[in-house]
Amino acid sequence: MMGADNANGTNTGKGAMRRAAIAIAIFLVLAGLLFLFGPDDFYPWAKAIHVIAVISWMAGMLYLPRLLVYHAGAEKGSVQSETFKVMERRLLRGIINPAMVITWAFGLWLAWKGFGFQGGWLHAKIAAVVGLSAVHGYLAGAVRKFAEDRNEKSARHWRIVNEIPTLLLIVIVVLVIVKPF
Repeated sequence: MMGADNANGTNTGKGAMRRAAIAIAIFLVLAGLLFLFGPDDFYPWAKAIHVIAVISWMAGMLYLPRLLVYHAGAEKGSVQSETFKVMERRLLRGIINPAMVITWAFGLWLAWKGFGFQGGWLHAKIAAVVGLSAVHGYLAGAVRKFAEDRNEKSARHWRIVNEIPTLLLIVIVVLVIVKPF
């Protein structure tokens, strides 16, 4: 059975989570080795890792609220609702959370190494990323509520929430590319 993680064919997600954790660990070890053995050449690698993590984080942040829109319309306890619970949990734990951690770790290092934490645009960008992290926390709480069948928000609410990461992404990209102040 495709996607099965154990002998009886049920898909627990533990195998996928393990593979994601191993991939992230390998990624971080390689980044650490780059830093240790070539600190002068590490900056562009750190930028590349940061951008990859940002893309992964944003992909999840754009998809998760969309899942919540559909989940809000599913009957509690239905097969569809239970499927959404699995999808949401795996997306959050396997992609969004690790990508956010890597984004922050490399982003702060880049801000320190490349800019000495100087510049109004950088401070505004960090504030926008804090805002994105707050939305991330809100969505993580929503995933927990949905998992416990305690969601009280409408599909319309989740459609509106779905737009917030996009707006923050626009602000962040403009600040990074244009550096208006």
